[in-house]
Amino acid sequence: MKFLWIGILIVSTTTAVAANDWPHWRGPSTTGVAAATPLPSAWSATENVAWQAPLQGAGVSSPIVSGNRVFVTSQAGDGRRRAGNHPTLTQGGDPAAAGEVTLRRISRAGVAFNVEAFDRVSGKRLWIHEMAPDGELPPVHDKHNLASASPVTDGERVYAWFGTGQIVALDVNGKPVWSKHLGREYGSFDIQWGHSSSPVLFEDSIILLCYHSPASYIVALDKRTGAVKWKIDKPAGQESYSSPIVVQGPGGNELIVNSATGVESFDPATGKSLWTYPEVNRFPIPVSMVDNGILYLSRGYRSSPFMAIRLGGRGDITKTHVAWRVPTGGPYVSSLVHYQGVIYMSTDNGILSAFDASNGERLWQERVGGTFSASPIAGDGKVYFVSEGGETIVIKAGRTFSIVSRNKLDGHFVASPAASAGRVFLRADDRIIAVGK
Repeated sequence: MKFLWIGILIVSTTTAVAANDWPHWRGPSTTGVAAATPLPSAWSATENVAWQAPLQGAGVSSPIVSGNRVFVTSQAGDGRRRAGNHPTLTQGGDPAAAGEVTLRRISRAGVAFNVEAFDRVSGKRLWIHEMAPDGELPPVHDKHNLASASPVTDGERVYAWFGTGQIVALDVNGKPVWSKHLGREYGSFDIQWGHSSSPVLFEDSIILLCYHSPASYIVALDKRTGAVKWKIDKPAGQESYSSPIVVQGPGGNELIVNSATGVESFDPATGKSLWTYPEVNRFPIPVSMVDNGILYLSRGYRSSPFMAIRLGGRGDITKTHVAWRVPTGGPYVSSLVHYQGVIYMSTDNGILSAFDASNGERLWQERVGGTFSASPIAGDGKVYFVSEGGETIVIKAGRTFSIVSRNKLDGHFVASPAASAGRVFLRADDRIIAVGK
């Protein structure tokens, strides 16, 4: 009987840890919503911070959490800056005053891509995997580098993808399992402001969105070996900075992509196109999310349209499956979060808004200051908005605006936060911070 209870305890503990994982940059269900667990409400540089850990390099990829490990990627050494003017999100004011500055660089001889693992409880670095770039470095925007794609994990392996097209699969102890270089195999990763799409896992596949100027395609690799399972080519020049997600529709699984030509759904098992929502967009960045069969999405770029689309369509769904659409006012960069019947968003000009998820009608809108590139997350009855200047505004979830706290930390924050087992994990350019007891 003693051993039976020990076995039950082990299974229960393992299940609880898995439920609290944040394995993808948009969380356990790729929605930005945390598992049902208490989360911190207030902190400062001296209060309610469990640990801080410097990173080997810099970047804007989000941390992920699996079991007792936190994983994050970075780039050490300077890359190439794209020539010309680099636009800012801040309009009609001083970007630096709003916290919008260039990415901090970690100087060293040469460039290296890093995957680091930290103990979730203590913040101790457990291991680091360093990989040299192969080939010419693609140029990027001032505010990020080639470590912009967030890693993803299935609990057994961590998959990290960098802006040269190099992807590596590591076991949770940092041992390489396989690697692949899509830039070498299918053409250089050339997109105006640099690659930023993150991988997504589906069953035994890892799916990668490569919509770039020289070649546009989606490819599914066997997550165990890196072998190509399917590849779908699109017209050259079709671009996207967004990340794909896989969701359950009424007719089966759907792979959703936000691109310059519109929103498209694919069968993630084969790559076959299922439906399209044609709408030209110059800089498609935000990632969609799904709740109860409805896809919510901001297309991206300045004062973006945002909408709700019913899953399960076929062909052009413009007249059949668009539940509602708001033509302007959505975020340029950050994604939406749906929580308890309300859509929340943070725009690049320091405005937070909430909309009724059933019809798109605005519930409230408040100017709070700052510039927001990170996507909000929700959980424990709260919504978290992280500004580039290091202030996290926590609001009470609901149909009226109510600030719980404003929490300032030093640093530049473009990466979206993660939440796991009672803590919120924030990633500054050059370090990771665990907030909570």
